[in-house]
Amino acid sequence: MDTTIFQGILDYSHSVAGEYIKSFNYPFGALNGLKDYIFALGKTLPADYAEIKEGVWVHRTATVAPTAYIGAPAIVCRGAEIRHCAFIRGSAIVGEGCVVGNSTEIKNSVLFDGVQVPHYNYVGDSILGYRSHLGAGAITSNVKSDRTPVAVGREERLETGLKKLGAIVGDYAEIGCNCVLNPGTVIGRRTSAYPLTSLRGVYPADSIIKSTDNIVKRK
Repeated sequence: MDTTIFQGILDYSHSVAGEYIKSFNYPFGALNGLKDYIFALGKTLPADYAEIKEGVWVHRTATVAPTAYIGAPAIVCRGAEIRHCAFIRGSAIVGEGCVVGNSTEIKNSVLFDGVQVPHYNYVGDSILGYRSHLGAGAITSNVKSDRTPVAVGREERLETGLKKLGAIVGDYAEIGCNCVLNPGTVIGRRTSAYPLTSLRGVYPADSIIKSTDNIVKRK
């Protein structure tokens, strides 16, 4: 497999975890130790962050609805909005200006700054790049049906060694309503997917995914 598939997919300056993720050969390598990393990072955050309960740090400008749940460890950054009935299970970083909406569940994932997951989304064992957006009902599927380790790619495969891996979604990507990102999916920077698409494999940057095998270059 072409190991440059992750080159340029993420602007690491747009996440408090950017340098951590950048230190791995592949972005998904950061997910295994994310829990410990968040606990360590939380203890170093400036006074603008309040530890609202053990292991959960929220910036003073962030908004958290009273019906939202945030499990430890988690960091919610400047200006983020956690809306009613959002469920952050833990091991999650919600970047600056992010929106986590109604019935959205996040687990062991990093949302770069400006990410929007506003309606009925599941984000598990995934990294969503700067200002990427999941339409209503779009989810990351993070476990294969046979429970074997997840590989990235279809014909050429990059073995990850991870039993749980959702998606790596590039900066500015737009994922349509009710899309399913199958385990190990990689979406290139500025790429869009039509609603109701089942996504699997690696999709190049600056593309429009009309269906799994109908991909056109963005003009």
